Amino acid sequence: MFPTRSVMALETAATFGVLFNLFAIGVECDSKRMFRPGKKAIIIGISVFISSLALNMALAMLMRHFITLDPHLAKALPTIAISQSIVGFPNICSLLKEMQMLNTDQGRLATSAAMFCDIIGFTMGSAGFIQLQMEKEHSIERKMGSALSPLILVIFTIYFVRPAIKKTLKLRLEGKSIGENYFVCVLIIVLAYILAAETIGQHFLFGALLLGMAIPEGPPLGSALIRKLYYPVGKILYPVFLTTSGLKTDIFTIHFKTLWVISILIFFSVLLKIGVMIIITRYTGLTIHDSVIIGLMLNSRGVCDVVFFNLWRISKALSDEHFAVVITISVILVTVIIAPLLKFLIGAIEHQAPTKRRTLQHSKPDSELRIMVCVHDLQSVPTMINLLEASNATEKSPIGVIGLVLIELVGRAAPLLITHNHSPGDIPEDASISLQIINALRQYELAYETCVTLQPFTTITHFELMHEDICRVALDQNATFMIVPFHKHWEIDGSIGTSSRTIQNINSKVIKKAPCSVGILVDRGILKGSMAILNNQGGYHIAVVYIGGPDDAESLAYGARLARHQNVSITLIRFLMFGYDNARERKLDNSLIEAVRYENSTNENFIYEERVTRDGVGLSASLRTLEDRFDLIVVGRHHEDSPLLVGLGEWSECPELGVVGDFLASLDVGIIASVLVVQQQRVRGKLVNRTMKPVVLNNQDGGPYPDMNNNNAVNNGISTPRTSTSNDQPRWEITIDRAN
Repeated sequence: MFPTRSVMALETAATFGVLFNLFAIGVECDSKRMFRPGKKAIIIGISVFISSLALNMALAMLMRHFITLDPHLAKALPTIAISQSIVGFPNICSLLKEMQMLNTDQGRLATSAAMFCDIIGFTMGSAGFIQLQMEKEHSIERKMGSALSPLILVIFTIYFVRPAIKKTLKLRLEGKSIGENYFVCVLIIVLAYILAAETIGQHFLFGALLLGMAIPEGPPLGSALIRKLYYPVGKILYPVFLTTSGLKTDIFTIHFKTLWVISILIFFSVLLKIGVMIIITRYTGLTIHDSVIIGLMLNSRGVCDVVFFNLWRISKALSDEHFAVVITISVILVTVIIAPLLKFLIGAIEHQAPTKRRTLQHSKPDSELRIMVCVHDLQSVPTMINLLEASNATEKSPIGVIGLVLIELVGRAAPLLITHNHSPGDIPEDASISLQIINALRQYELAYETCVTLQPFTTITHFELMHEDICRVALDQNATFMIVPFHKHWEIDGSIGTSSRTIQNINSKVIKKAPCSVGILVDRGILKGSMAILNNQGGYHIAVVYIGGPDDAESLAYGARLARHQNVSITLIRFLMFGYDNARERKLDNSLIEAVRYENSTNENFIYEERVTRDGVGLSASLRTLEDRFDLIVVGRHHEDSPLLVGLGEWSECPELGVVGDFLASLDVGIIASVLVVQQQRVRGKLVNRTMKPVVLNNQDGGPYPDMNNNNAVNNGISTPRTSTSNDQPRWEITIDRAN
């Protein structure tokens, strides 16, 4: 498959593959986070690295002393012991990202500890390499040159190269994308750096990694480099490096004694890391379960180990036989064992649910309402703030706003979850949009400073894992109601501007795992203009669509709170099916609606309507009449199967909105109001089944149905509104969809 004449070409491609892969790893490393780890990360990093290095070396010495070994194996054991002490940060990130564990508490702590371990290991490794270079030299001048030249290169990189790059980005590329000329310049600088590293006696990979760490992570440069290197390096050159490593791994050269001696050392190191994590639980405050999980994570093997083993094979520190054993056992077998164990242990705790209800319906009227708003961009901010203002924060019933800015992780290796204080200095450079969004939320907080508190967060993570951070923050911050943005944005002419499938996937995952009630906000504020409710004397008109079920009950509870705002007009529209209903559910629905009507008996801005329809055609026709009457329509997400919904879901494009929500959000319906689709907190992901039973609807004259002969009752299937004149009840209207 690989003829001899192709070996040179493969080796050249493999060299460039590992070179630019390590450069990309350096770019993704968060240097600030690496040199400023937390207390737990420092304790774990020092304990695991030092104990692993000391005890692995001790075991290697004991095996050399008490077991008769081949001289080459005896010489290689200390090198293998050192390799098992290394905790590779890129290895952990790669494994946890693949297993979707990067955003777990254990994953974040493991990556932070691995970063600190890498600092120690990189420093000791460089010192050892310098020592070897000095031993080769005879004159004092050359020895001093070998010792000082790497230090000079590091200082030059920190105090000249990195500031120069940051200044160039600020002056020339602020708010702009990276052009091809900048990308080519970076590649030339990489080649110059590896030449400089070789010139001063260091390995060329040292230069690539050092320059990568000098590149500011994240946008604009870091993320652009990662994107451009992803396919040529990640999909072509780096796999060639792995292929050549596999070609060098000849398992038929392995002797049984060599296999079991090295295996004992490798598995001793694995158990040692787990044991150290358990021992230091007293100082880290972790449970034994979490300690075992982090211990397994710190045993991850990957690119760093393959690179080191290849370097040691080239330098004859490892023979071909030893290389085959460590690749097979340390890299492949250990990973095969660790991955399912992590999946099992994490799976035992990842589905923990809150111990109490977190819904609007079950909240006390005078308690604090904790609303979490998730924002991807500035476009959805005005409607989000309007919704917060309409939620009617008062001193008796304040609102705690949890603002979470969602930013895609590009150009970084590890995700970030940032808690912001009132100082703008804690905003990372690659999250400038976060500062603007948080400032807008702070203006809302200042306008209601006696009854609104704001706790802003920013998460920078992969889109496929973003729902984990959303649900985690909601759980930790005791959110009652979470609002996430819809994945489509509208243009001012009513057409779809942008649509993001990744955001749609995030929303779908959130509604499945959310620890509280969720609302998906379909923002059409641009079609009607987003005027702040605080200064809007014309009022903010909201419709609450009620068909039945727990999700509609939740939307009704939220609508009841919205109705308390003096500038908000609420129209509660209840849809009833002609001749059929669930008697038990109808009684519950009646009690909920009557409670809301009684609460708003003196509210002139509250209107109650009942619309009786026979099928989905009548329901869709009735919903279309809403048109441009409202600024916002609130509806429940899930409704049990019913003739009312027949035909509505056949062309559904967005299942996360439910049948009715998807219909209201459809471009073909012609409704220009924003839509809030509400899902009540799920308990074990289940809803109670509801069956349809006949029920008689009585009118004021005592008959079974409203007077069909009355001119106000029906007009072409949809009635003309009939309004009561009672002064002690809010206005209400009833319509009936008549069969043709």
